[in-house]
Amino acid sequence: MAKPLALAFDVPETTGGDEDSLEPSPYEESEVHDSFHQLIQEQSLRVAEEGLELLSLGPGRGDQTLPRPEGAPVLSTATLRILASMPSRTIGRSRGAIISQYYNRTVRLRRRSSRPLLGNVVRSARPSLRLYDLELDPTILEEDEKRSLLVKELQGLSVAQRDHMVRNMPLSLGEKRWLREKSWSPKVKRRDQQGRRRGAFSCCSRLRYTCMLALHSLGLALLSGLYAARPWRYALKQIGGQFGSSVLSYFLFLKTLLAFNTLMLLPLLAFLVGVQAAFPPDPAGPVPTFSGLELLTGGGWFTHTVMYYGYYSNTTLRQSCASAREGGLCSPRLGSLPYNMPLAYLFTVGAAFFITCIVLVYSMSHSFGESYRVGSTKGIHALTVFCSWDYKVTQKRASRVQQDSIRTQLKELLAEWQLRKRPRSVCGQLRQVVVLGLGWLLCLGSTVGCTVAVLTFSETMIQRPASGGQGLEMLALPLVVSVLNLVASYLFRGLAALERHDSPVLEVYMAICRNLILKMAVLGVLCYHWLGRRVAALQDQCWEDFVGQELYRFMVVDFIFVLLDSLFGELVWRLISEKKLKTGQKPEFDIARNVLDLIYGQTLTWLGVLFSPLLPAVQILRLLLLFYIKKTSLIANCQAPGRPWLASHMTTVFLTLLCFPSFLGAAVFLCYAVWQVRPSSTCGPFRTLNTMYEAGTVWVRRLEHAGSGASWLPWLHHFLVENTFFLFLVSALLLAVIYLNIQVVKGQRKVICLLKEQIRNEGEDKIFLINKLHSVYEEEGMSRPGRTQEATIPPAAPED
Repeated sequence: MAKPLALAFDVPETTGGDEDSLEPSPYEESEVHDSFHQLIQEQSLRVAEEGLELLSLGPGRGDQTLPRPEGAPVLSTATLRILASMPSRTIGRSRGAIISQYYNRTVRLRRRSSRPLLGNVVRSARPSLRLYDLELDPTILEEDEKRSLLVKELQGLSVAQRDHMVRNMPLSLGEKRWLREKSWSPKVKRRDQQGRRRGAFSCCSRLRYTCMLALHSLGLALLSGLYAARPWRYALKQIGGQFGSSVLSYFLFLKTLLAFNTLMLLPLLAFLVGVQAAFPPDPAGPVPTFSGLELLTGGGWFTHTVMYYGYYSNTTLRQSCASAREGGLCSPRLGSLPYNMPLAYLFTVGAAFFITCIVLVYSMSHSFGESYRVGSTKGIHALTVFCSWDYKVTQKRASRVQQDSIRTQLKELLAEWQLRKRPRSVCGQLRQVVVLGLGWLLCLGSTVGCTVAVLTFSETMIQRPASGGQGLEMLALPLVVSVLNLVASYLFRGLAALERHDSPVLEVYMAICRNLILKMAVLGVLCYHWLGRRVAALQDQCWEDFVGQELYRFMVVDFIFVLLDSLFGELVWRLISEKKLKTGQKPEFDIARNVLDLIYGQTLTWLGVLFSPLLPAVQILRLLLLFYIKKTSLIANCQAPGRPWLASHMTTVFLTLLCFPSFLGAAVFLCYAVWQVRPSSTCGPFRTLNTMYEAGTVWVRRLEHAGSGASWLPWLHHFLVENTFFLFLVSALLLAVIYLNIQVVKGQRKVICLLKEQIRNEGEDKIFLINKLHSVYEEEGMSRPGRTQEATIPPAAPED
């Protein structure tokens, strides 16, 4: 009976004084590379010879080939040898090859002066470099012997080198744990066993580690609770899987608006609302009781809270100041900076707008880069089919959601591909242009009619005597505007159905443009009504509170109309189609109208933040309720789009519309109110000034006369606020950032196209070279028909 093959490495030991600090030399690395290259060639030859033994030699054939699948080229043995020697064919290795490789590394780490080349080792002890093919390993005993050799070499290393070596091995955790345990020295094992018998930790240590683990578990529980409390934790995946990326883009945009409002609310609460709540002013009159009607009108009890502009004082707040509520100033202590409330009001609102502008521009540029980076969708179908599944998903519910998401994504990709393959005739294009022209004429005419109606009704409201903003009649103008917006949006939707766009993306973009023009025109008329007509009509009253209450009422009425639309436009229509019509066809989710409702509400928030600092908090509550209401209505009452389409650029379009028409218009409105409109003389922090902007100038003059240590603040105010060059510089920098991002994305798209072309050319070059090699070897075989190749492996010599 043959004995197992024993490997003997006659390698002399070196002194262990500096074995931990020395590293393998480049010469040894190259030597190992050469020996592995030789091994690869011999292994490839052996594979080819084994394949030749299984074939019968045909008559007249001197060059045998291996069988290939149907449709694949039949390559000769020499060509197969060259292909087997390519680096890409030797990437996958078996476990025995990995162990042998790391055995050689441990030998180099121990700095042995000489070692045998891999070419001089017996072939059975070498690693098999075939792609995960374990049939070439002679026996399992040889692999165990190589593993034991690796354990011995690991025992000779230091602890740090051994841990680093085992950690980097591409083996399973069980194999690594076994190697680590076996490589411990007997002393270490004995010490570990003694520590386990005695008890490794004392009572104090156990208590300390128990407290640490409890705190760590509590922190993880809190983090998981916060993660689970988010409204989009599971709903976004469910919506994306059932309704596609087009409907999902609405909820992602709602999530973005929630983040913007939270970011704006934080400085307002910290530096404005919280400070004024800590130092409340003396009430000017009796405070009315809360009746509940204030939730609709925004007046009454809310007027005497930090909700509106008129509640904030124009005094300098300090802890030691107990008097001087009406315009008086306490004498500041030496070296102290008093809290100037008018300046804090102006600069806090300005800083909140500036931070929002920076974040909005960054989000828009980042979204633009994410949407247009790749430049093409070639190969996305194969990637979706073969690379989309997440193998970490184990729950049945999560796997079902992922299946729906992949299926919907494939539908969107195929619909977009079919749309590109379906051209339209010239007559069809002309008919489409005529229909679009008529549709746009009707849309622009309805927009002009709605704008004139809002202007006329607002003038009628000015002629009526003011009632303090406490009656339900103050809801008339918001109701009229909301009804016009709702009716016009349904009119635009009907026109889009008559136009019959081939592309659903184009249909959504057209609806967004029409609704955006309508809402921006109506808001422009309302801004003129508030800052032009109302300021002149309310000279002896606090017109800032009226504008803040008006914007609050617009937000509340718009939210009510959204609820009514979800109830009657989706729920009632589903019940009618299911119960009466017996069709079972549910309505589709109107993305354009719902997104424009979000932009409209956010614009109202930005317009009113100067007159109502807590309006972002109202918007946050409104967005949270909208998320749950829209999600419930979508899942229960709506169906997936009849024509699925890929919304790859929708988030970028939404952020662009939010930035330029919405945020830019609100910024212009507030700048006009700060620089041009005279504040009320009866309320607010700017009651004694000609404009709100003068608050900074008056404060700087007081600092200059006081001669305090903060002399750099007047200089900063002069060069950063009063000097218009800084504003132009910031605007130019923002535009430059947007332009550079666009150019970078264009450059990336060009580079990606060039790299794809280069990869395609290299693949064609490889195919050309392989075909040339095959033809050369075929010609040589035909020129020598008498020669035959016989490849046999000599049997192993029996051992005594």
